[in-house]
Amino acid sequence: MILEQLIEKAMTRAQAAEATLSRKEETDVSFEYDKLKSVKSQQATDIEVRVILGGKLGSSRTTDPKDTDGVVHRALETAEFGGPAHLRFAGPAQTPRVELFDPSVPDLPKQKMVDVGQEMIDRLKAYDSEILAGAGVSATVAHREILTSEGATHAADKTDLACYVGGERIRGTDILMAWHVRQWRKNEIDHREIADKAVEKFRLAEKIAPIESGEMPVIFSPDGMSVLALALTLGINGKHVVLGSSPLAGRLGDEIADERLTLIDDPLIDYASGSTSVDEEGVPAQATPVIENGILRNFLYDLDAAGRAGARSTGNGRDCRPTNLVVKPGKTSLEAMIADTKLGLLVHSVLGLGQGNAISGAFSVNVWLGYKIENGQIVGRVKDVMLAGNAYDALKNIDAIGDTPQWTQSHTGGAAFLPPVKIASLSVTAK
Repeated sequence: MILEQLIEKAMTRAQAAEATLSRKEETDVSFEYDKLKSVKSQQATDIEVRVILGGKLGSSRTTDPKDTDGVVHRALETAEFGGPAHLRFAGPAQTPRVELFDPSVPDLPKQKMVDVGQEMIDRLKAYDSEILAGAGVSATVAHREILTSEGATHAADKTDLACYVGGERIRGTDILMAWHVRQWRKNEIDHREIADKAVEKFRLAEKIAPIESGEMPVIFSPDGMSVLALALTLGINGKHVVLGSSPLAGRLGDEIADERLTLIDDPLIDYASGSTSVDEEGVPAQATPVIENGILRNFLYDLDAAGRAGARSTGNGRDCRPTNLVVKPGKTSLEAMIADTKLGLLVHSVLGLGQGNAISGAFSVNVWLGYKIENGQIVGRVKDVMLAGNAYDALKNIDAIGDTPQWTQSHTGGAAFLPPVKIASLSVTAK
């Protein structure tokens, strides 16, 4: 009812209007330094109105459901000074079916969440009592409605569950930090597996292995793939394309990666944390092939960027963010990649990613958690090592793609289902 009122009020002056209502309730349990730190629950309501007035776009938000007159007035007022509206608001359309809601998540007892966090802490401490452990469990229930003057109407409920565990271990001047995270819309996360994977990262890091500077093969774990994925997701962002800042602008149909690489933006995967049936603008979600066998096929657009480009929205509004980035698995196991490496690195996480001109593909980052590979075996953790290169060059220099993808969180929003990837050669600098 409130959205109809907002549209009716806005259309007394505007040529077009869009109204959205979002409600979210989140319960968060966190542990810090081995102990329960907090159990918090919070609720939030957000209302937004966007209008097109005189060919210009205006918007306003409020957290007060009674502020219907005020939020509409402010949206109309900002439109008088707004930029040109390159978009038309979404109209009526059939939306795909995708599972986004698990009724067991809202009913998850706080004590159960505390018990899960404590068990993850206990499993980590059982491996090494010196680790100062932290953990968290969060459960979110969200409701969102959208209505436009063009006839789009949609309402959806979503749940989200996240678990993480890890910590730091200090021995003299050596500080080791390792974490593992899992996020899903359905209550089927195995928290013991999360803890065991965190333990495995600590186990492989027990010994410090010196390494010399040079060019060498680098294997990126699914989490470590953020080094390459960040530049790519910025490059396929339709907003960057229309502004001319993406190095991929004008390159649809070009070979930009190894022919074995296929990448899809897929929001239609049941219960994946980036999944949705419509985007924030009411555009139906769709699976969008981005790279097919190394060939650039599509960019990701919201309504504004699509209007500027003379294209159609891919359902990635707003800001053309990816949903679930999915890389087609290859035929090589991670174990085989390691066994086939005489001298190289396995990279799980880095520091400094995104600093500088990330969209160009260039990176120069510190390896935060990485392991030296020698004669086909992991021999220990590397310290004070930098990794440098260009993501686009690296994607053309793939030696192998892993056969077992894993879910991880994208640095530019959404989620990613990625296998490990071995790059034939990158620059490694040891201090």
